[in-house]
Amino acid sequence: MSTSSSHPSFWRRVPLAFGAFFSTLSDAAYAARVEKLSLPEAAPVAPVAPAPAPAAAPVILKEATPDAALQLLALLQREARLIDFTQENLGSHADADIGAAARVVHEGCAKVMREYFTIDAVRQEAEGSRIVLQEGFDSAQVRLTGNVVGSAPFTGTLSHRGWRASSVRLPKLSEQHDAAILAPAEVEL
Repeated sequence: MSTSSSHPSFWRRVPLAFGAFFSTLSDAAYAARVEKLSLPEAAPVAPVAPAPAPAAAPVILKEATPDAALQLLALLQREARLIDFTQENLGSHADADIGAAARVVHEGCAKVMREYFTIDAVRQEAEGSRIVLQEGFDSAQVRLTGNVVGSAPFTGTLSHRGWRASSVRLPKLSEQHDAAILAPAEVEL
């Protein structure tokens, strides 16, 4: 006896109940499905979400001591008079005088760079070249500028090759050295 209703009749449910009873006892997978069906409708079973990805290791910041920066600034002052140049009010000087002073500063800075550092380009391509950055490129070495949309691979024009210090050869300092003195005061006798 069949009915057109979407719900089975009482007499149809009796054999279903017996079948479900024995299937639940003998088949664990079937029992799990029946258990899900017997949960109240007000509390539906949430879909099983994938386990969250492991948290990235926390970034440990190292404190930079100012001694090396102060030492470099002192070298730039000694060889290029950089601090003197930047502390000078250039408004009262003629452009030709500023240009002549800038040449001395430039030459001194270049000397310090050559003597104490080995500087290499980050990218070897010529500036203006079209390059492709594949997925996983090192964002510490390449900064994207302009209209950055989407994800790698990126195709763009190399506007600056970047610089990397491949070696640093700053002089060793004695324990008594005060790195905060960038240039001692001079007294002519």
